[in-house]
Amino acid sequence: MEWGMKNRLSRIIDPKSRRCLMLAVDHGYFQGPTTGLKNLGETVKPLLPYADALMITRGGLRNWIPAEIDKPVILRVSGGQSILKELSNEVVTTSIDDAIRINASAITCSVYIGSEYEKETIANLADLVNWGQDFGIPVLAVTAVGKEMVRDARYLGLACRICVETGAHMVKTYYCDGFEEVVEACGNVPVVIAGGKKIEERAALEMAHNAIKSGASGVDMGRNIFQSDNPVGMIKAARAIVHDNASVEEAFKIYKKK
Repeated sequence: MEWGMKNRLSRIIDPKSRRCLMLAVDHGYFQGPTTGLKNLGETVKPLLPYADALMITRGGLRNWIPAEIDKPVILRVSGGQSILKELSNEVVTTSIDDAIRINASAITCSVYIGSEYEKETIANLADLVNWGQDFGIPVLAVTAVGKEMVRDARYLGLACRICVETGAHMVKTYYCDGFEEVVEACGNVPVVIAGGKKIEERAALEMAHNAIKSGASGVDMGRNIFQSDNPVGMIKAARAIVHDNASVEEAFKIYKKK
């Protein structure tokens, strides 16, 4: 792995602890102005100091995030469908040239294993890996789950392993029972869990804690932070779990502090 690739990865995932807390705010590319992101800039501003990296689209970045931020950007470069259509029918929406202009530390796309457009999304990932290899930019593969897919270790292990075999440098997937099997399927590739839909705060923290305990390298959380009644407290709590090995109870106390 060349210096530039290593440097970008080390900005996102600490090379010693192999841990990270990502803040995902790219939901608008298929959900529009969803709850909590109607004014993306106001939402992100108080949260950014506690995140290790920001996952966002180029439009979201250019419209709402000041260029002076000193946080690595994981740039969402796939899309093409809304929640009103078949989500797996994605294309690559952003060129590698624009990712370089933006100074992205990583690029990311969704891969829909088992869905109607599985092949096309794997091809999207392959293109990103090839482009990233040319310019030293790592790729985060997101294992998106179709409506009919069961989120168990067998399925997620399959989806993640395909992403790894295609060349992804990081994988984002869902937590499940037997998550150790999913991590094992990825070999040396770091695995971060997706926060998913908004759930009760203690349950979200417990999920993050269990994932880290099971070998995850971090958490990429969005709605369970910015849709919380205490977003700053929630991101601080998640950070304590990821970086300080806080217990669920310790983290929940951090969340409750206003």
